[in-house]
Amino acid sequence: MNVVFLAPSYPPEMQQYTRGLAEVGANVFGVGDTPRRGLPPSLKPHLADYLQVPRIMDEGDVIKRVSAWLRGRQIDRVLSNWEPLVILAARLRERFGLPGMSVDTVLGFRDKQLMKERVKAAGLRVPYSFKVKSEREIREAAEKIGYPLILKPIAGAGSADTYKCTSKPELESAIAAMRHVEVASCEEFIDGEEFTYDTVCIGGRPAYENVAAYLPKPLIARTNEWISPVIITVRDLEQPKLKPGLTLGRKVLKALEMGDGFTHMEWYLTSKGEAVFGEIGCRPGGAHLVDQMNYTGDIDLFREWARVACWRSFEASTRRKYNAGIIFKRAIGQGKITRITGLREYLRRYGDAVVEEQLLRPGTQRRNWKQTLLSDGHLMVRHPNWDEAYKMSFAAATDVTMYAGG
Repeated sequence: MNVVFLAPSYPPEMQQYTRGLAEVGANVFGVGDTPRRGLPPSLKPHLADYLQVPRIMDEGDVIKRVSAWLRGRQIDRVLSNWEPLVILAARLRERFGLPGMSVDTVLGFRDKQLMKERVKAAGLRVPYSFKVKSEREIREAAEKIGYPLILKPIAGAGSADTYKCTSKPELESAIAAMRHVEVASCEEFIDGEEFTYDTVCIGGRPAYENVAAYLPKPLIARTNEWISPVIITVRDLEQPKLKPGLTLGRKVLKALEMGDGFTHMEWYLTSKGEAVFGEIGCRPGGAHLVDQMNYTGDIDLFREWARVACWRSFEASTRRKYNAGIIFKRAIGQGKITRITGLREYLRRYGDAVVEEQLLRPGTQRRNWKQTLLSDGHLMVRHPNWDEAYKMSFAAATDVTMYAGG
């Protein structure tokens, strides 16, 4: 099994998928713009070969270079788990006549407006929305939708460049802030709890399912620096509260003709118990969500995804043992981290439940919290009981404090 895997070293979690592919017997041919000498030593043993390209986002150039590089070799799969490259992977599959989702199918997971149109056509509830390419179109869409509304990139990931507008002045501010975005989605604001629905699918059918709760909502966390965002995977997927979301998610997969691999969907649960579709990608969630899912069931989804992608087989247990919470910390102040308070006491109280502690250490430059959910590091905890996992997660959010200065 010879597999071309796009961007095997960046983002960093792609190194784990490369490992997974090698461990299930694939010969991994990596393609990326990281120089060969810059590849992490731990990654190199998992690569059969590597092609450095000047610009991984330049689809035409990459297709030409990969075609020349692979001449005379047999390739069985072309894969990517990074959102910006899923279309390129589909184009390469079509170029070489390989199995996997087509460009048109993948576009349904990438273009937010097309995505909503296809989901709506299947009779599922989606936010009222418009695809907009100019300031005039944004204002016209806002008049039709009314306030509050959401303005966000049509092909973005996460909550980057996403704005909630409750009035015309707020809309004008958002328009000014988004002038670098070529195509956007202007849509109805849905008020409700926000969850993920994550799967590993074989032929569009979930071999593995996960739900995680965003606490607070991503848009709130992305607009208030003092918040420590919390995400908790839910152990008990059988509870009635989540049934509408699981049902919705399975129908969305069918509507978008999902094939093999990871999906990451976001959905809303309104106060009336209605599940409303948000958006979905045919790739894994970022920000250590796959690590959380691994801790939830003591499995290795990096390897199981690879087994599905190569052999269409999922062998891990789907038994959920824990609620796993991740807490992203943001330092007070700017510059370099100067100190961390409350961590020692927190670890003394909850250490048995802490599975990861990766906070930036004093002397390290702060990350830009607006550009990455990872912020200044994280703690991860797990517990079989939801209330205990919730309590420990929010104790980390409130009792551990990081400071920066200089």
